[in-house]
Amino acid sequence: MRAMPRAIWSGAISFGLVNIPVKLYSAVSKKTVRFNQLDGKDGTRIQQKRVNPKTGDEVPYERIVKGYEISPDRYVVIKPEELDSVEPRKTHMIEIEDFVEIDQIDPIFYDHPYYLAPGKGATKAYALLLKAMEESGKVGIARVVIRSKEQLVALRAQDGVLHMETMLFGDEVISPDSLEEIPDASELEASAREVKMAGELIASLSADFDPSKYRDSYREQVLDLIERKAEGEEIAVQPDEEERPEVPDLMAALEASIAGAKRQGGTAAGDAAKAKRKTAAEKKPTATAKKKSAAKAKAPAKKRAPAKKKTTAKK
Repeated sequence: MRAMPRAIWSGAISFGLVNIPVKLYSAVSKKTVRFNQLDGKDGTRIQQKRVNPKTGDEVPYERIVKGYEISPDRYVVIKPEELDSVEPRKTHMIEIEDFVEIDQIDPIFYDHPYYLAPGKGATKAYALLLKAMEESGKVGIARVVIRSKEQLVALRAQDGVLHMETMLFGDEVISPDSLEEIPDASELEASAREVKMAGELIASLSADFDPSKYRDSYREQVLDLIERKAEGEEIAVQPDEEERPEVPDLMAALEASIAGAKRQGGTAAGDAAKAKRKTAAEKKPTATAKKKSAAKAKAPAKKRAPAKKKTTAKK
């Protein structure tokens, strides 16, 4: 039986003079395969020890202090009580400061997703905020202290639940302008034909987003490998895959990519268009069908003609 998720924090949403008790749940459960370090000789798990590299002696935990490196091998030692003096005030409040349009937030600022559920006796107030945010379409930008760290967060209403995303602060996001490898605007040029073909490739690969379609194939293969080895199977190590040759011609690469995408079925829009044309073709009579229909319509007239000649002959 699958374990029910547990609340990892409880507090209240605060906007204006309104407080809404809530509980915080993580919205993700990462499926990382974790390994332990073992001694290859006897399979014993390795222990991590805090060792003074000068003396080689292990340092007891109570003797360890925190230091901030300000230059090579030069540190400023900070005491726990000194850190406590500047620690954020633990208010257990998600204090909304602004409501903004969601398309104004670059996804690069999002960090970790959570769900907010109503606390005890807060269902009505929770529903009120949820409905108001759904109708406004806006996102609440707030601050909250979790595990002694102040977090900038975004609150949004979706699928009948309040979502909370922790966010990066502005000075934590690296500007692409600082990257030396990014070419300047004068180098970022492409011909109209190249852009058109790239657009065709994008269209040929377009589809509705379905999260279940994408799976972590590497993780699944690692788990399968572990299971097979645990059952005593001998694993044959595959040789390294040969590197694919580079395609020197951009247009040739685009044309080959589009052709490959078309062989795999093309776009949903393309399939729909084909189906539409097929249906229309079935409903609309072809030129051959028209000729056959016309021939049938004329056939009775030809049969009646000899009858008239017979009658005239008798007279």
